[in-house]
Order: sequence, then structure tokens, then C-alpha cells
Amino acid sequence: MTDVWAVGHAYEVYMGRWSAPLADAFVRLLALPPGRSWLDVGCGTGALTAAVLAAAEPSRVTGVDPAEGFLAHARARVGDPRVTFYSGDARSLPVPDGAFDAVVSGLALNFVPAADLAVAECVRAATPGGTVAAYVWDYAEGMAMLRHFWDAAVALDPAAADLDEGRRFPLCRPEPLWDLWTGAGLADVLVRAIETPMVFADFGDLWTPFLGGQGPAPGYVAALPADRRAALRDRLRDGLPLAADGSVALTARAWAVSGVRPR
Repeated sequence: MTDVWAVGHAYEVYMGRWSAPLADAFVRLLALPPGRSWLDVGCGTGALTAAVLAAAEPSRVTGVDPAEGFLAHARARVGDPRVTFYSGDARSLPVPDGAFDAVVSGLALNFVPAADLAVAECVRAATPGGTVAAYVWDYAEGMAMLRHFWDAAVALDPAAADLDEGRRFPLCRPEPLWDLWTGAGLADVLVRAIETPMVFADFGDLWTPFLGGQGPAPGYVAALPADRRAALRDRLRDGLPLAADGSVALTARAWAVSGVRPR
């Protein structure tokens, strides 16, 4: 399974509109003092960088991502002179040792092969006493939109279970995140839940983003022939809690993990 994350607009329609409020909640949860330097690892389209600027009063923010399409979207989205974006791999960050007071990552860590290497790089980039933190969707249970999607997909195609992010990303649970952070030598490790509402105007508002090809679930939809795609659409719709006005109200939960690089 190839996870396609490259086109900023398609990502924003599918997931970005939910990642922005989640990023804001994450930054406020960290509650770091103003004037700090931040590194956003896997910055994507810039949602977390924008949240840091809005809520944390940073001295500077550096964003790193391997996808040029995402970086172009991030640069267009964030024009603040305190921000610089670079192309780079989370497992080999293009930054000096101990250069940032806060090294953070949003909705990206589970897509990095050998996540332990990425966390080690985050620790390297953090100043002694600095914060290293990340958040990921709770794919197994708490990300309701995707839970409904994969349950419908597997009901029609049992082989789709192997593509379900809840199965593919066992990292996205409290215990593995705790182990990853403590294993990297970080102190004062905390794992906390962040929940954000996901309200869709109607079923089309929920379904259409799955046709954009960005991410595992839309990639699965794109590979289906038209008749199976229509069957999945109908099965998904039938399993959703549709309100009388046609709207769909769901909840999305993420897990946030944070720790401190020892001095």
C-alpha cells in the first residue's frame, strides 16, 4: 500500500480542515512560554506551523517536509517572516544539534518508516530542557470518520482490512507512543487525548473528499472500479448517524505525546 501525500489542496479538503483545530488544541495543550524557537517535523500544508504562530508567540518556526507539493501550499498559507520551510526527511533533519526549544510533529509520525529514527532526530534537534512532542490520529477507535469508512470497506471486501490504518499503524495508541518517547531518553513523558468535532453538512460533504486520492482511504477508493466504489459509498452512507437535516456529526480523537530532553 502506497500512502500518497503530495497535493496540498486535495489534502486540505480531505483532512486539512480537521487538522487545523486539532493543531490549535495541541499547541494550547503544550502551553509553552512565548519567545521559543519551534521545529515542525512533517509540516505538511502548514496547519501546525500556523497554530504555533497564532497561539504560542514563537521567536521563529522552521517547517520540514519531504513533499514539495505540501511545502508549496504551506508557503502560500503562512507568510510570516518568522517562518522558514525546508524540504527534508524526518529521519535526517536538515537542522543543527540542539537548535530548537520545541520540536513537534502533527499527524505525520506514523507515516515515517522507522519512527524511532525520526524521534531520535527530534531529540537531537531539541535543546537540552526542550520539549519534543507529537500527535497522531487514534485510527483504531477514535477517528470516527475513518472507522466508519473502513468498517464499510471491510464488510464489502475483507481484504481491505489489511489497509485499515487502525491495523497498519499500531503506533497510534497511548502505550506504543509512551514506549517510543521513553525509549528515546525523554523525561516527563505524558500521553494525552485531544478530541475535535467533525461536522459534515451532508453525506456528500463527507464522501467527496474520499475521491481526491490523497491518503490510504482515498487511495483505496481510487483503485476501485465504478460499481464497487458506488457500493462502498452506499454502505458507508447507510452506517452513518445522519441527522434529520442530512448533516453528519462525528468526533475525532488524537493522541498527543510529549517529553523533555534531559539537560
